[in-house]
Amino acid sequence: MHSGHYGNWVPNPVMTLVKLLASMKDENGRVTIKDFYSDVIPLSAREKEALKNTPAVDKELKKIIGFAREDMSGKTLMESINLPSLNINGIESSNVGTIQANVIPVSATAVIDLRLVLGNDWKRQQQKVIDHITRQGFHVTDHEPTDEERNRYQKIVQVTRGVGDNAERTSMDLPIAKKVVAAVQQTTKGRVLQVPTLGGSLPLEDLVKVLNAKFLIVPIANFDNNQHAENENIKLKNFWEGIETLAAVMMAQL
Repeated sequence: MHSGHYGNWVPNPVMTLVKLLASMKDENGRVTIKDFYSDVIPLSAREKEALKNTPAVDKELKKIIGFAREDMSGKTLMESINLPSLNINGIESSNVGTIQANVIPVSATAVIDLRLVLGNDWKRQQQKVIDHITRQGFHVTDHEPTDEERNRYQKIVQVTRGVGDNAERTSMDLPIAKKVVAAVQQTTKGRVLQVPTLGGSLPLEDLVKVLNAKFLIVPIANFDNNQHAENENIKLKNFWEGIETLAAVMMAQL
C-alpha cells in the first residue's frame, strides 16, 4: 500500500511545527511571545549615545552576507543586539535530498536559541516560550509521548530545556572602563568603538555574581571570521593588532 494515499488524512508534524514556530514572530521580526521583552533593563543615556556613534555598517553587511531585508525590520544591527532574540537554529524531520523517501513523518524537531540581554532570566525566558506553546493548544511534556498521550491529545510538543547564563553589562561610566578605552586608544589612530552589548555566550554572570568582578570585552577578530562554523579564521592583521591592543590593556595602570 502506498503511503502517499494517507497524505491528506494523517496529521503532518512538519506542518504543525512550522505553524507553531511562525506564531512566535510577526512579519517585522518582533517576537510575539507574551512578555518576551518585559524584563529588559533599558539602556542608559550614555549607552544610547554610544549606539548613535556606532558607524553605519548595516547596508555594507547586507551586501557582503547577501540579504536585502533584516529580520528586525526598521532596527539597526546595534539596536537589535540590545534586545532579546529568538532564533530557529534548525529543523529536522524524515529525509530530504538524495535520501528522501515517500513517507509521512511521525515527528519533527526544532532547535530554538534564546539570546538574552540585561534583565532577562534564562529560566523565565524559557518558560515564556513554553507558555506560548501551551496557549497555541499544545500539550507540553518533557518526555517521549506515550501511546496514551498520543491518543488523548491532538497536538503534543516534547520540550527539552537547555542550560543558560544570564546577560550582564558593565557601565561605560566606570573609571576602569575609561582607562581601558584610553589604553586601547594608544594603539590606533582611529576612534575606539564602544558599544554597551556584544553577542556571545560567555560565563559573565559567574564573573559578576561569584567573583564580584567587573568585566570589559575587547574583541580583536575580524567580523567575517565564520565564528563557530566551518573555516573559522582570524586575519593576520587582526592577530598582530590584537597583540598590541591586549598588551596595552595589560600594561595600563588599571
